Amino acid sequence: MKKHLILAINPGSTSTKLAIYENETLVSEFKISHDTDKIMSFKSIIDQYDFREQVILEFLKKENVDLSKFSAIVGRGGMLKPIESGTYKVTDDMVKDMHEAKRGEHASNLGCLLAKDLADEHGIPSFVVDPVAVDEMDDHYRYTGFPELKRSSLFHALNHKAVARKRSKDLGKKYEEMNFIIAHLGGGISVAAHQKGKVIDVNNALDGDGPMSPERSGSLPAGPLYKMVFSGQYTLEEIKRKNYGKGGMVAYLGTNDGREIMEMIEKGDEKAKFIFEVMSYQIAKEIGSEATVLEGKVDEIILTGGLAYNKMLVDIVEKRVEFIAPVIVYAGENEMESLALGALRVLLGEEEPKIYKS
Repeated sequence: MKKHLILAINPGSTSTKLAIYENETLVSEFKISHDTDKIMSFKSIIDQYDFREQVILEFLKKENVDLSKFSAIVGRGGMLKPIESGTYKVTDDMVKDMHEAKRGEHASNLGCLLAKDLADEHGIPSFVVDPVAVDEMDDHYRYTGFPELKRSSLFHALNHKAVARKRSKDLGKKYEEMNFIIAHLGGGISVAAHQKGKVIDVNNALDGDGPMSPERSGSLPAGPLYKMVFSGQYTLEEIKRKNYGKGGMVAYLGTNDGREIMEMIEKGDEKAKFIFEVMSYQIAKEIGSEATVLEGKVDEIILTGGLAYNKMLVDIVEKRVEFIAPVIVYAGENEMESLALGALRVLLGEEEPKIYKS
């Protein structure tokens, strides 16, 4: 097998993760943390681009990484138009849509931009894999009580798909044979019904619905919300920030860091314990809701993402949902590996890259 060096870039809310793979093997992995105040000083996600690119270039230089030796650069895909699962070549249409951010802002919007600019400089291809915009929803679950409004499929597709395939392989089966409920537990939380290889229902993990998370409000009561919106006390931007970025646990506790919150709980902070329990209960409730989507035919419930390392959360959720199906924990994120493997499949000719068009 020909050897390929692949650089994976995964922009997060307050960090940028980089990983270097030689084919399927992880060579090195780095996490560049960004000062929260610095990140919050930018008016929009796209305004962070020059800052993030400079930080990455300085880091690569410090680590003596020569991009000219790489076969491809792959970035985490952002809030594109609804598309099917797969590996996509970064196109001018994709870049345009990320600059315009018509579907909303998210740090992952920067992934394809950073990958393309760095790759173009060295004449190598750039890709994204299973962007957050992957949409396989059944229309029954897309409609709402407002004809003007429909639910959107915006979730942690990359990790959902990776974990689903990995678990299926561990069980000696195909993903297309399985029914899973998968909960990605991180800065944002997405809970999805995976039916025979497709995500037929999932909460909008960015600014729509579902459980509260470390930095998102999740579902809100509509009546009090629209009174708040029209009270004249808040701008649209302030409401958006309360929903995404400054909502959820950070709004109550002043931090979105799970480790800090656990330290608060261990020191006897009853408020921190209560809010953490509230989030955990809401996750369990969302899992129960997705069980009805699958008509109770659930092979396993899988908890993944960084918060799945937290025993207190896992215990609360498992106690409430284990009557539905066995609960399996795949803690952490498989996003860097999934990005690299998606690009590798294209480089090896195992699949054709899909082309994104506005």
